[in-house]
Amino acid sequence: ETGSSLEIIKEGDLEKRSDSFLQFWKKKTCVLTKDSLNMYADVKRSKVKELKLQSIKKVDCVERTEKFMYFTIVTKDDKEIDFRYSAEQTCWHAEITLALINYQNREAVQDFKTRQDNESASPGQERRMARAP
Repeated sequence: ETGSSLEIIKEGDLEKRSDSFLQFWKKKTCVLTKDSLNMYADVKRSKVKELKLQSIKKVDCVERTEKFMYFTIVTKDDKEIDFRYSAEQTCWHAEITLALINYQNREAVQDFKTRQDNESASPGQERRMARAP
């Protein structure tokens, strides 16, 4: 795998509720990096499903039972993906939330810099547009 883009924040098992009618839980080996949550179907990690942080709106409905911690990831197109992990594991939902906030902050800074660059590149542009009918 490549260098810094694959900075691993957390690695371990999560169970994902299947989208099928039966909605059973499937164990996935998950790797959280600063850009995405990668879910592997098997230990060999042959098949990966990447959930990019840019497509996530929020981490929601965190609920704790005696055995499990449940949480839902809501994507920007309002798809809900349910996960759970054993209660004695460390907080996956918190790590994902933190990674998401860090990602959004980086995006915002990037956005701001891009806007500043654009403004300094064309100083007259803004004023002309403001006067247009």
